[in-house]
Amino acid sequence: QVQVVESGGGLVQSGDSLKLSCEVSGRTLSAYDIGWYRQAPGKEREYLARLWDNGLTQYEDAVKGRFTIFRGTTKNVVYLQMNNLKPEDTTVYYCKYISETGDSWGRGTQGTVSS
Repeated sequence: QVQVVESGGGLVQSGDSLKLSCEVSGRTLSAYDIGWYRQAPGKEREYLARLWDNGLTQYEDAVKGRFTIFRGTTKNVVYLQMNNLKPEDTTVYYCKYISETGDSWGRGTQGTVSS
């Protein structure tokens, strides 16, 4: 079983930044990808970015240039740096462990941007 825990959310003002963390633990494979998503109330979960095990990254167009996904000093921690935040970025952010044997979601972390 794989555990995924997000952290780093909080309340910031428009134009500020947040750095979200995703820590995976448990029975992880040696190779896996990490994805970041968000979901506002009443809306579908939205893909934001993905970090492949080989280091490649991909971003959804709406956040390209503002958000950066990267791995920390240890493989099991992946960050999402979010800059120039806007009120419409207010939502719950989720991390997803993606592997050949299955995926696991975290419970999310709330990010709130005030105008």
